[in-house]
Amino acid sequence: MSTTKSGPTVNGGISFWYAEGGVPAPREPLPGDATADVCIVGGGYTGLWTAYYLKKAAPFLHITVLEAKFCGYGASGRNGGWLYNGIAGRDRYARLHGHDQAVRLQRAMNDTVDEVVRAAAEEKIDADIHRGGVLEVAHTPAQLARLQAFHSAETAFGETDRVLRGARETAERIRVTGAVGSTWTPHGARLHPVKLVTGLAAAVEALGVTIHESTPVTEIRPKYAVTPYGTVRAPYILRCTEGFTAALKGSRRTWLPMNSSMIATEPLSDEVWDTIGWEGRETLGDMAHAYMYAQRTADGRIALGGRGHPYRFGSRTDNDGRTRPATVEALREILVRFFPTTAGVHIDHAWSGVLGVPRDWCATVTLDRATGLGWAGGYVGSGVATANLAARTLRDLVRQDSGQSGATELTTLPWVNHKVRAWEPEPFRWLGVHGMYAAYRTADRRESTARSTATDPIARVADRLSGR
Repeated sequence: MSTTKSGPTVNGGISFWYAEGGVPAPREPLPGDATADVCIVGGGYTGLWTAYYLKKAAPFLHITVLEAKFCGYGASGRNGGWLYNGIAGRDRYARLHGHDQAVRLQRAMNDTVDEVVRAAAEEKIDADIHRGGVLEVAHTPAQLARLQAFHSAETAFGETDRVLRGARETAERIRVTGAVGSTWTPHGARLHPVKLVTGLAAAVEALGVTIHESTPVTEIRPKYAVTPYGTVRAPYILRCTEGFTAALKGSRRTWLPMNSSMIATEPLSDEVWDTIGWEGRETLGDMAHAYMYAQRTADGRIALGGRGHPYRFGSRTDNDGRTRPATVEALREILVRFFPTTAGVHIDHAWSGVLGVPRDWCATVTLDRATGLGWAGGYVGSGVATANLAARTLRDLVRQDSGQSGATELTTLPWVNHKVRAWEPEPFRWLGVHGMYAAYRTADRRESTARSTATDPIARVADRLSGR
Protein backbone atom coordinates (compact mmCIF):
# COMPACT_ATOMS: atom_id res chain seq x y z
CA MET A 1 0.00 0.00 0.00
CA SER A 2 1.34 3.39 -0.94
CA THR A 3 2.25 6.13 1.48
CA THR A 4 2.56 9.89 1.11
CA LYS A 5 3.87 12.76 3.15
CA SER A 6 0.76 12.30 5.30
CA GLY A 7 2.12 8.96 6.52
CA PRO A 8 0.92 5.40 6.05
CA THR A 9 -2.72 4.43 5.89
CA VAL A 10 -4.00 3.14 9.23
CA ASN A 11 -5.40 -0.29 8.48
CA GLY A 12 -7.79 -1.73 11.03
CA GLY A 13 -7.88 -0.50 14.60
CA ILE A 14 -11.66 -1.21 14.61
CA SER A 15 -12.55 1.76 12.36
CA PHE A 16 -11.77 5.36 11.44
CA TRP A 17 -14.71 6.46 13.59
CA TYR A 18 -12.63 5.68 16.71
CA ALA A 19 -9.60 7.65 15.49
CA GLU A 20 -10.53 10.90 17.22
CA GLY A 21 -11.74 9.75 20.63
CA GLY A 22 -10.17 6.32 20.82
CA VAL A 23 -11.78 3.18 22.13
CA PRO A 24 -13.89 4.01 25.21
CA ALA A 25 -12.81 2.97 28.70
CA PRO A 26 -14.08 -0.56 29.33
CA ARG A 27 -17.06 -1.29 31.53
CA GLU A 28 -16.78 -4.08 34.08
CA PRO A 29 -17.44 -7.66 32.93
CA LEU A 30 -20.16 -9.78 34.49
CA PRO A 31 -18.96 -10.54 38.04
CA GLY A 32 -20.78 -13.88 38.33
CA ASP A 33 -24.23 -15.45 38.10
CA ALA A 34 -27.00 -12.86 38.00
CA THR A 35 -30.71 -12.37 37.39
CA ALA A 36 -32.65 -9.79 35.41
CA ASP A 37 -36.10 -9.16 34.00
CA VAL A 38 -34.65 -8.82 30.49
CA CYS A 39 -31.19 -9.86 29.33
CA ILE A 40 -29.99 -8.37 26.06
CA VAL A 41 -27.07 -10.02 24.27
CA GLY A 42 -25.14 -7.50 22.17
CA GLY A 43 -24.13 -3.91 22.83
CA GLY A 44 -24.67 -2.43 19.37
CA TYR A 45 -27.50 -0.29 18.05
CA THR A 46 -30.15 -3.03 18.33
CA GLY A 47 -29.31 -4.04 21.88
CA LEU A 48 -28.84 -0.51 23.18
CA TRP A 49 -31.95 0.91 21.54
CA THR A 50 -33.95 -2.04 22.89
CA ALA A 51 -32.68 -1.39 26.41
CA TYR A 52 -33.38 2.33 25.97
CA TYR A 53 -36.99 1.98 24.87
CA LEU A 54 -37.83 -0.81 27.32
CA LYS A 55 -36.45 1.14 30.26
CA LYS A 56 -38.23 4.31 29.20
CA ALA A 57 -41.51 2.45 28.86
CA ALA A 58 -41.13 0.40 32.06
CA PRO A 59 -38.60 1.99 34.46
CA PHE A 60 -39.15 -0.80 37.00
CA LEU A 61 -37.57 -3.42 34.72
CA HIS A 62 -34.12 -4.75 35.65
CA ILE A 63 -32.35 -4.87 32.26
CA THR A 64 -28.85 -6.26 31.70
CA VAL A 65 -26.86 -5.87 28.48
CA LEU A 66 -24.01 -8.30 27.82
CA GLU A 67 -21.38 -7.28 25.24
CA ALA A 68 -18.50 -9.50 24.12
CA LYS A 69 -16.02 -6.64 23.54
CA PHE A 70 -17.29 -3.10 24.05
CA CYS A 71 -20.41 -1.24 22.95
CA GLY A 72 -20.01 -0.37 19.28
CA TYR A 73 -17.29 -2.92 18.57
CA GLY A 74 -19.26 -4.50 15.73
CA ALA A 75 -21.15 -2.99 12.81
CA SER A 76 -22.50 -0.16 14.95
CA GLY A 77 -18.98 1.28 15.21
CA ARG A 78 -17.80 0.47 11.68
CA ASN A 79 -20.64 1.31 9.29
CA GLY A 80 -20.91 4.06 6.69
CA GLY A 81 -23.09 6.37 8.78
CA TRP A 82 -26.17 6.04 6.57
CA LEU A 83 -29.31 6.75 8.60
CA TYR A 84 -31.88 6.00 5.91
CA ASN A 85 -35.23 4.36 5.27
CA GLY A 86 -34.13 1.25 3.38
CA ILE A 87 -35.09 -2.13 4.81
CA ALA A 88 -33.98 -5.57 3.67
CA GLY A 89 -36.78 -7.79 2.40
CA ARG A 90 -39.60 -5.32 1.80
CA ASP A 91 -40.41 -6.69 -1.66
CA ARG A 92 -40.58 -10.24 -0.32
CA TYR A 93 -42.87 -9.09 2.48
CA ALA A 94 -45.10 -7.51 -0.16
CA ARG A 95 -45.34 -10.86 -1.94
CA LEU A 96 -45.99 -12.76 1.30
CA HIS A 97 -48.37 -10.36 3.05
CA GLY A 98 -49.64 -8.00 0.37
CA HIS A 99 -48.61 -4.59 -0.90
CA ASP A 100 -50.47 -2.63 1.80
CA GLN A 101 -48.62 -4.41 4.60
CA ALA A 102 -45.27 -3.68 2.96
CA VAL A 103 -46.31 -0.02 2.63
CA ARG A 104 -46.93 0.00 6.39
CA LEU A 105 -43.42 -1.33 6.93
CA GLN A 106 -41.95 1.31 4.61
CA ARG A 107 -43.81 4.12 6.35
CA ALA A 108 -42.50 2.85 9.68
CA MET A 109 -38.97 3.04 8.27
CA ASN A 110 -39.56 6.57 6.98
CA ASP A 111 -40.68 7.58 10.47
CA THR A 112 -37.68 5.81 12.01
CA VAL A 113 -35.26 8.28 10.45
CA ASP A 114 -37.16 11.05 12.25
CA GLU A 115 -37.22 9.04 15.48
CA VAL A 116 -33.44 8.53 15.60
CA VAL A 117 -32.87 12.23 15.01
CA ARG A 118 -35.45 13.09 17.68
CA ALA A 119 -34.07 10.67 20.29
CA ALA A 120 -30.48 11.78 19.70
CA ALA A 121 -31.51 15.40 20.23
CA GLU A 122 -33.50 14.53 23.35
CA GLU A 123 -30.52 12.70 24.85
CA LYS A 124 -28.12 15.45 23.73
CA ILE A 125 -26.11 13.03 21.59
CA ASP A 126 -24.06 15.04 19.11
CA ALA A 127 -23.57 12.48 16.32
CA ASP A 128 -22.80 14.92 13.47
CA ILE A 129 -26.27 14.28 12.06
CA HIS A 130 -27.00 16.16 8.84
CA ARG A 131 -30.31 15.59 7.09
CA GLY A 132 -29.27 15.78 3.45
CA GLY A 133 -31.24 12.77 2.26
CA VAL A 134 -29.96 9.87 0.16
CA LEU A 135 -28.74 10.27 -3.44
CA GLU A 136 -28.18 7.19 -5.60
CA VAL A 137 -26.61 7.59 -9.03
CA ALA A 138 -26.40 5.61 -12.27
CA HIS A 139 -23.42 5.47 -14.63
CA THR A 140 -24.47 3.16 -17.46
CA PRO A 141 -27.63 2.57 -19.53
CA ALA A 142 -28.37 -0.60 -17.57
CA GLN A 143 -27.85 1.18 -14.24
CA LEU A 144 -30.09 4.02 -15.38
CA ALA A 145 -32.86 1.56 -16.26
CA ARG A 146 -32.53 -0.05 -12.81
CA LEU A 147 -32.49 3.35 -11.15
CA GLN A 148 -35.70 4.40 -12.91
CA ALA A 149 -37.36 1.09 -11.98
CA PHE A 150 -36.16 1.50 -8.39
CA HIS A 151 -37.50 5.06 -8.27
CA SER A 152 -40.89 3.90 -9.55
CA ALA A 153 -41.00 1.07 -7.00
CA GLU A 154 -40.17 3.38 -4.10
CA THR A 155 -42.86 5.80 -5.23
CA ALA A 156 -45.34 2.91 -5.35
CA PHE A 157 -44.47 2.13 -1.72
CA GLY A 158 -45.48 5.64 -0.68
CA GLU A 159 -42.40 7.79 -1.20
CA THR A 160 -44.20 10.57 -3.03
CA ASP A 161 -41.48 13.03 -1.98
CA ARG A 162 -38.75 11.12 -3.89
CA VAL A 163 -37.13 13.02 -6.80
CA LEU A 164 -35.76 11.65 -10.08
CA ARG A 165 -32.98 13.71 -11.66
CA GLY A 166 -31.21 13.67 -15.01
CA ALA A 167 -27.49 14.07 -15.63
CA ARG A 168 -27.48 17.88 -15.48
CA GLU A 169 -29.63 18.09 -12.33
CA THR A 170 -27.49 15.44 -10.65
CA ALA A 171 -24.31 17.42 -11.41
CA GLU A 172 -25.87 20.49 -9.81
CA ARG A 173 -26.00 18.53 -6.55
CA ILE A 174 -22.80 16.51 -6.79
CA ARG A 175 -20.40 16.12 -9.69
CA VAL A 176 -19.94 12.36 -9.99
CA THR A 177 -18.01 11.70 -13.17
CA GLY A 178 -20.11 9.88 -15.73
CA ALA A 179 -23.36 10.02 -13.76
CA VAL A 180 -26.32 9.91 -16.17
CA GLY A 181 -29.07 10.22 -13.57
CA SER A 182 -29.99 9.90 -9.92
CA THR A 183 -32.83 9.41 -7.48
CA TRP A 184 -33.04 11.28 -4.17
CA THR A 185 -35.13 10.75 -1.06
CA PRO A 186 -35.35 13.13 1.89
CA HIS A 187 -35.65 10.16 4.28
CA GLY A 188 -31.99 9.95 5.14
CA ALA A 189 -29.16 11.59 7.03
CA ARG A 190 -25.43 11.37 7.48
CA LEU A 191 -24.08 10.67 10.94
CA HIS A 192 -20.98 9.63 12.89
CA PRO A 193 -21.65 6.01 13.91
CA VAL A 194 -19.44 5.90 16.98
CA LYS A 195 -20.68 9.19 18.41
CA LEU A 196 -24.20 7.77 18.17
CA VAL A 197 -23.43 4.39 19.76
CA THR A 198 -21.28 5.77 22.59
CA GLY A 199 -23.85 8.46 23.34
CA LEU A 200 -26.61 5.88 23.32
CA ALA A 201 -24.70 3.59 25.70
CA ALA A 202 -24.25 6.49 28.11
CA ALA A 203 -27.95 7.37 27.88
CA VAL A 204 -28.92 3.76 28.58
CA GLU A 205 -26.69 3.60 31.66
CA ALA A 206 -28.12 6.90 32.89
CA LEU A 207 -31.58 5.32 32.79
CA GLY A 208 -30.37 2.56 35.12
CA VAL A 209 -29.61 -0.25 32.69
CA THR A 210 -26.65 -2.47 33.61
CA ILE A 211 -24.04 -2.97 30.85
CA HIS A 212 -21.32 -5.58 31.18
CA GLU A 213 -18.57 -5.45 28.55
CA SER A 214 -15.79 -7.97 27.84
CA THR A 215 -18.46 -10.60 28.50
CA PRO A 216 -18.94 -12.93 25.53
CA VAL A 217 -22.12 -14.98 25.54
CA THR A 218 -21.32 -18.49 24.36
CA GLU A 219 -24.80 -19.98 24.51
CA ILE A 220 -28.37 -18.74 24.64
CA ARG A 221 -31.18 -21.00 25.80
CA PRO A 222 -34.61 -20.31 27.31
CA LYS A 223 -34.21 -18.17 30.43
CA TYR A 224 -30.38 -18.34 30.32
CA ALA A 225 -27.47 -16.44 28.75
CA VAL A 226 -24.23 -18.33 29.41
CA THR A 227 -20.84 -16.56 29.64
CA PRO A 228 -17.37 -17.59 30.90
CA TYR A 229 -17.94 -15.46 34.00
CA GLY A 230 -21.37 -16.69 34.97
CA THR A 231 -24.92 -17.10 33.72
CA VAL A 232 -27.61 -14.45 33.58
CA ARG A 233 -31.08 -15.81 34.20
CA ALA A 234 -34.06 -13.82 32.92
CA PRO A 235 -37.60 -14.46 31.62
CA TYR A 236 -36.61 -12.76 28.36
CA ILE A 237 -33.30 -13.29 26.56
CA LEU A 238 -33.00 -11.05 23.49
CA ARG A 239 -30.31 -11.80 20.91
CA CYS A 240 -29.04 -8.62 19.22
CA THR A 241 -25.78 -9.87 17.74
CA GLU A 242 -26.25 -9.29 13.97
CA GLY A 243 -23.10 -10.38 12.07
CA PHE A 244 -21.60 -12.03 15.16
CA THR A 245 -24.54 -14.42 15.64
CA ALA A 246 -22.58 -17.31 14.10
CA ALA A 247 -20.31 -17.38 17.17
CA LEU A 248 -23.17 -18.56 19.38
CA LYS A 249 -23.64 -22.27 19.99
CA GLY A 250 -26.00 -23.75 17.40
CA SER A 251 -26.20 -20.55 15.33
CA ARG A 252 -23.39 -20.93 12.79
CA ARG A 253 -25.80 -21.11 9.85
CA THR A 254 -28.42 -18.67 11.14
CA TRP A 255 -27.13 -15.44 9.62
CA LEU A 256 -24.13 -15.15 7.35
CA PRO A 257 -21.50 -12.60 8.47
CA MET A 258 -20.97 -10.59 5.28
CA ASN A 259 -17.82 -8.50 5.20
CA SER A 260 -17.91 -4.87 4.09
CA SER A 261 -14.89 -2.57 3.86
CA MET A 262 -14.35 1.18 3.98
CA ILE A 263 -11.75 3.87 3.47
CA ALA A 264 -11.61 7.44 4.73
CA THR A 265 -9.59 10.15 3.01
CA GLU A 266 -7.66 12.93 4.61
CA PRO A 267 -9.69 16.17 4.98
CA LEU A 268 -10.09 17.56 1.47
CA SER A 269 -9.11 21.11 0.54
CA ASP A 270 -11.68 23.71 -0.41
CA GLU A 271 -10.32 23.54 -3.96
CA VAL A 272 -11.11 19.84 -4.23
CA TRP A 273 -14.55 20.31 -2.71
CA ASP A 274 -15.23 23.05 -5.27
CA THR A 275 -14.72 20.48 -8.04
CA ILE A 276 -17.04 17.96 -6.35
CA GLY A 277 -19.90 20.03 -4.96
CA TRP A 278 -21.79 17.85 -2.49
CA GLU A 279 -22.87 20.88 -0.49
CA GLY A 280 -26.09 19.10 0.49
CA ARG A 281 -24.05 16.37 2.20
CA GLU A 282 -26.38 13.65 0.97
CA THR A 283 -25.34 10.09 1.63
CA LEU A 284 -24.23 8.72 -1.75
CA GLY A 285 -24.72 5.33 -3.37
CA ASP A 286 -24.90 3.86 -6.85
CA MET A 287 -26.82 1.27 -8.86
CA ALA A 288 -23.94 -1.12 -9.54
CA HIS A 289 -24.46 -4.75 -8.56
CA ALA A 290 -21.35 -4.58 -6.34
CA TYR A 291 -22.49 -1.22 -5.04
CA MET A 292 -20.67 1.50 -3.15
CA TYR A 293 -21.79 3.83 -0.35
CA ALA A 294 -20.24 7.07 0.84
CA GLN A 295 -20.66 10.18 2.95
CA ARG A 296 -19.06 13.60 3.27
CA THR A 297 -17.96 13.65 6.89
CA ALA A 298 -18.37 16.54 9.29
CA ASP A 299 -14.61 17.20 9.16
CA GLY A 300 -14.46 17.33 5.36
CA ARG A 301 -13.40 13.82 4.35
CA ILE A 302 -14.96 11.25 2.07
CA ALA A 303 -15.72 7.93 3.76
CA LEU A 304 -16.48 5.31 1.13
CA GLY A 305 -17.25 1.61 1.32
CA GLY A 306 -18.18 -1.49 -0.60
CA ARG A 307 -17.82 -5.25 -0.67
CA GLY A 308 -14.19 -6.35 -0.82
CA HIS A 309 -13.46 -9.88 0.45
CA PRO A 310 -17.12 -10.60 1.26
CA TYR A 311 -16.98 -13.73 3.40
CA ARG A 312 -14.54 -15.79 5.45
CA PHE A 313 -14.78 -19.57 5.45
CA GLY A 314 -16.77 -21.04 8.33
CA SER A 315 -18.58 -17.77 9.12
CA ARG A 316 -15.50 -16.42 10.88
CA THR A 317 -15.23 -12.74 11.78
CA ASP A 318 -12.18 -10.52 12.16
CA ASN A 319 -10.91 -8.91 15.34
CA ASP A 320 -9.70 -5.40 14.51
CA GLY A 321 -11.06 -4.60 11.05
CA ARG A 322 -7.83 -5.07 9.11
CA THR A 323 -8.48 -4.93 5.37
CA ARG A 324 -6.67 -6.57 2.46
CA PRO A 325 -4.49 -4.12 0.50
CA ALA A 326 -6.22 -5.17 -2.73
CA THR A 327 -9.56 -4.15 -1.25
CA VAL A 328 -8.19 -0.78 -0.16
CA GLU A 329 -6.91 -0.14 -3.68
CA ALA A 330 -10.23 -1.22 -5.20
CA LEU A 331 -12.08 1.27 -3.00
CA ARG A 332 -9.58 3.99 -3.91
CA GLU A 333 -10.24 3.25 -7.58
CA ILE A 334 -13.97 3.77 -7.03
CA LEU A 335 -13.25 7.04 -5.23
CA VAL A 336 -11.08 8.36 -8.05
CA ARG A 337 -13.48 7.13 -10.73
CA PHE A 338 -16.30 9.06 -9.07
CA PHE A 339 -14.19 12.11 -8.22
CA PRO A 340 -10.98 12.37 -10.34
CA THR A 341 -9.66 15.34 -8.37
CA THR A 342 -9.17 13.02 -5.38
CA ALA A 343 -6.43 11.10 -7.23
CA GLY A 344 -3.70 12.68 -5.11
CA VAL A 345 -5.41 12.67 -1.73
CA HIS A 346 -4.21 10.42 1.03
CA ILE A 347 -6.25 7.53 2.38
CA ASP A 348 -5.97 8.02 6.11
CA HIS A 349 -7.79 4.91 7.27
CA ALA A 350 -9.11 1.56 6.01
CA TRP A 351 -11.23 -0.93 7.94
CA SER A 352 -13.77 -3.72 7.65
CA GLY A 353 -16.72 -5.11 9.58
CA VAL A 354 -19.45 -7.71 9.27
CA LEU A 355 -23.18 -7.38 8.77
CA GLY A 356 -25.83 -10.06 9.17
CA VAL A 357 -27.40 -11.67 6.10
CA PRO A 358 -30.33 -14.12 6.40
CA ARG A 359 -30.74 -16.76 3.70
CA ASP A 360 -33.71 -14.91 2.18
CA TRP A 361 -32.13 -11.44 2.69
CA CYS A 362 -35.02 -10.32 4.93
CA ALA A 363 -34.60 -8.39 8.17
CA THR A 364 -36.71 -9.84 10.99
CA VAL A 365 -37.91 -9.26 14.56
CA THR A 366 -39.09 -12.22 16.63
CA LEU A 367 -40.23 -13.07 20.14
CA ASP A 368 -40.99 -16.71 20.88
CA ARG A 369 -43.70 -16.47 23.52
CA ALA A 370 -43.22 -20.10 24.53
CA THR A 371 -39.55 -19.67 25.47
CA GLY A 372 -39.02 -15.94 26.05
CA LEU A 373 -36.27 -15.94 23.43
CA GLY A 374 -36.26 -12.97 21.07
CA TRP A 375 -34.03 -11.62 18.37
CA ALA A 376 -33.75 -8.93 15.75
CA GLY A 377 -31.39 -8.36 12.86
CA GLY A 378 -30.46 -9.57 9.41
CA TYR A 379 -30.32 -5.97 8.24
CA VAL A 380 -28.04 -6.67 5.23
CA GLY A 381 -26.26 -3.34 5.60
CA SER A 382 -29.27 -1.13 6.39
CA GLY A 383 -29.02 -1.38 10.14
CA VAL A 384 -28.41 2.17 11.34
CA ALA A 385 -32.10 3.03 11.12
CA THR A 386 -33.58 -0.48 11.00
CA ALA A 387 -32.05 -1.34 14.38
CA ASN A 388 -34.10 1.43 15.96
CA LEU A 389 -37.37 0.18 14.49
CA ALA A 390 -36.45 -3.36 15.50
CA ALA A 391 -35.73 -2.23 19.06
CA ARG A 392 -39.04 -0.45 19.44
CA THR A 393 -40.76 -3.54 18.05
CA LEU A 394 -38.97 -5.81 20.54
CA ARG A 395 -40.04 -3.43 23.30
CA ASP A 396 -43.67 -3.77 22.26
CA LEU A 397 -43.45 -7.56 21.87
CA VAL A 398 -41.99 -7.98 25.37
CA ARG A 399 -44.57 -5.66 26.89
CA GLN A 400 -47.37 -7.46 25.06
CA ASP A 401 -46.16 -10.88 26.17
CA SER A 402 -45.73 -9.78 29.80
CA GLY A 403 -49.21 -8.27 29.91
CA GLN A 404 -48.07 -4.66 30.12
CA SER A 405 -49.79 -3.71 26.86
CA GLY A 406 -51.69 -5.13 23.94
CA ALA A 407 -50.80 -5.41 20.28
CA THR A 408 -49.45 -2.25 18.68
CA GLU A 409 -48.90 -0.93 15.19
CA LEU A 410 -45.33 -2.22 15.37
CA THR A 411 -46.11 -5.75 16.60
CA THR A 412 -48.31 -6.35 13.54
CA LEU A 413 -45.77 -5.30 10.91
CA PRO A 414 -45.08 -8.05 8.36
CA TRP A 415 -41.46 -8.66 9.40
CA VAL A 416 -42.49 -9.75 12.91
CA ASN A 417 -41.93 -13.48 13.56
CA HIS A 418 -40.80 -14.11 9.97
CA LYS A 419 -39.10 -17.49 9.67
CA VAL A 420 -35.93 -18.01 7.59
CA ARG A 421 -34.22 -21.26 6.66
CA ALA A 422 -30.55 -21.80 7.54
CA TRP A 423 -27.65 -21.16 5.20
CA GLU A 424 -26.03 -24.10 3.44
CA PRO A 425 -23.15 -25.92 5.18
CA GLU A 426 -19.56 -25.35 4.13
CA PRO A 427 -17.98 -25.38 1.61
CA PHE A 428 -21.18 -24.53 -0.27
CA ARG A 429 -21.69 -21.34 1.76
CA TRP A 430 -18.23 -20.02 0.91
CA LEU A 431 -18.46 -21.03 -2.74
CA GLY A 432 -21.90 -19.48 -3.10
CA VAL A 433 -21.05 -16.09 -1.61
CA HIS A 434 -17.75 -15.68 -3.44
CA GLY A 435 -19.29 -16.92 -6.67
CA MET A 436 -22.16 -14.46 -6.30
CA TYR A 437 -19.92 -11.43 -5.85
CA ALA A 438 -17.57 -12.55 -8.62
CA ALA A 439 -20.64 -12.70 -10.86
CA TYR A 440 -21.76 -9.22 -9.79
CA ARG A 441 -18.34 -7.73 -10.46
CA THR A 442 -18.26 -9.39 -13.87
CA ALA A 443 -21.72 -8.05 -14.65
CA ASP A 444 -20.66 -4.53 -13.65
CA ARG A 445 -17.64 -4.71 -15.97
CA ARG A 446 -19.77 -5.94 -18.86
CA GLU A 447 -22.40 -3.27 -18.29
CA SER A 448 -19.76 -0.53 -18.21
CA THR A 449 -19.08 -1.03 -21.93
CA ALA A 450 -22.54 -2.11 -23.08
CA ARG A 451 -25.15 0.13 -24.65
CA SER A 452 -28.07 -2.05 -23.61
CA THR A 453 -30.43 -0.94 -20.87
CA ALA A 454 -30.98 -4.54 -19.83
CA THR A 455 -29.39 -5.87 -16.66
CA ASP A 456 -26.56 -8.23 -17.53
CA PRO A 457 -27.81 -11.86 -17.54
CA ILE A 458 -24.97 -12.93 -15.23
CA ALA A 459 -26.34 -10.62 -12.52
CA ARG A 460 -29.88 -11.90 -13.06
CA VAL A 461 -28.70 -15.48 -12.56
CA ALA A 462 -26.76 -14.44 -9.42
CA ASP A 463 -29.89 -12.77 -8.04
CA ARG A 464 -31.95 -15.91 -8.53
CA LEU A 465 -29.36 -18.25 -7.04
CA SER A 466 -28.71 -16.03 -4.02
CA GLY A 467 -32.38 -15.50 -3.23
CA ARG A 468 -32.04 -11.72 -3.29
